[in-house]
Amino acid sequence: MARIVVIGAGVGGLAAAARLAVTGHEVTVFERADTVGGKLGRHVHDTPEGSYRFDTGPSLVTLPQVFHDLFEATGAKLDEYLDLVPLDPIVRHVFPDGGTLDSCADPAEFAARIGAAFGDRAAADWQRLWRRATRVWAASHRDVLRRAIDSPRDLAALAWRLGDLAAIAPGRSLRGLGRRHLSDPRLRMLLDRYATYTGADPRRAPAALVAVPYAELAYGGWYLRGGLGSLADALLSRCLDLGVVVQTGTAVTRIDAAGGRVHGVRLAGVAAPVPADVVVANVDALTLYRDLLPTPRRLAGLTDRSLAGFVLLLGVRGDSGLAHHTVFFPRDHDVEFDAVFGDPGRGIRARPALDPTVFVTVADDPTVRPDRHEAWFVLVNAARHGTAAGAVDWRRPGLAEAYADRILDVLAERGVDVRDRLVFREIRTPADLDATTSAPGGSIYGTAGGLLRPANRGPAAGLWLVGGSTHPGGGLPMVTLSAQIVADEIGPAW
Repeated sequence: MARIVVIGAGVGGLAAAARLAVTGHEVTVFERADTVGGKLGRHVHDTPEGSYRFDTGPSLVTLPQVFHDLFEATGAKLDEYLDLVPLDPIVRHVFPDGGTLDSCADPAEFAARIGAAFGDRAAADWQRLWRRATRVWAASHRDVLRRAIDSPRDLAALAWRLGDLAAIAPGRSLRGLGRRHLSDPRLRMLLDRYATYTGADPRRAPAALVAVPYAELAYGGWYLRGGLGSLADALLSRCLDLGVVVQTGTAVTRIDAAGGRVHGVRLAGVAAPVPADVVVANVDALTLYRDLLPTPRRLAGLTDRSLAGFVLLLGVRGDSGLAHHTVFFPRDHDVEFDAVFGDPGRGIRARPALDPTVFVTVADDPTVRPDRHEAWFVLVNAARHGTAAGAVDWRRPGLAEAYADRILDVLAERGVDVRDRLVFREIRTPADLDATTSAPGGSIYGTAGGLLRPANRGPAAGLWLVGGSTHPGGGLPMVTLSAQIVADEIGPAW
């Protein structure tokens, strides 16, 4: 039996703790915040009419089998803890010309919807792209998503068949893939959106990310009744039932490592070290290698940060008629991406996008809002917080309020004006995410999306990494798979 310390009680940390505890290890989780969940955040705003409850992180569950597997592996059934509600549409896409397209988890039906909205050629284009995405997903799921990848050599050595390599198209961007396969600019815009789901610019993101829409559209999008934060509650319950010790409000300040292996951790305000045979870090890899276990050579590849998000939490009177998820696209994606990512090579500094893509989540769930009201989570892609050319100082006086006004104006321009129906609005900037979750700059996914992220295996024996900044990537299912990879590598106590 190993003494295991988990740093961080995000989804990755809690999932790893539960898997390790059920195989006989002694597991303690230290979380700096007062609550568990990490980026799977929650917020309650009370008003005289009642309470509004917001998910301030992920708003959609994909690949539900990953979570079924997690609960079954720890001796429980997912349905005993969570109420998954399938969404149709998964996302309603609203394009600059006013056209709409509802995505769904039935490939044939989605192709039919594309045909009805954009014509037969567009539907045929999408079906051709879908066949390619199917091959990429099969190769990724088989060879990448469920095993440790420690170096580019590991990727190169995987047993991909020639057909898999042709589909994955090394060296091609997701944008290039869209231009090759999709003649309709609206479908290209839809495909671009999935790069931002990994924090990346589609003009630079690898074509292999076509597996992301496949995962969503093949296996469906799901809502958890009561909000996605209930996933953190369920994981905490599993951990406690399995004997895991979870200490919130407890910050780890350093990992003790000497002689090439870890020996424990140091806690803020506590003189004595906490001994450990294994440390599992559910913190951003940049934070780990910069602050907890300074490792300069590991920092070199972590400077290309993912995009962040600017968020409005709105209490809205009445019924908007919006789908659970609605994406309002801008007139020019490239202008938005130049603003969000910047381009020092062309002298373009990052800045708030004036005409951004706007993501609106409105859950049809009476447990999260008062009667005859709605709780809106509004997100736009944003540059990370900071002073470098690729960042924005979101703490600059007046900037957040002015940008919030601009986003509401953009929604009004796109046919959804709620300015006269607001009960309240709250603002969350990338600087706020940085402060509350220790995500450097508020970058949602750590490093920008790609096939190779920081390895799950750390530079000292007994050190492991889980979470969205490490392999296999960001998003709830990928984070959960990172925990499975690490638990499998550590192995059972017996």
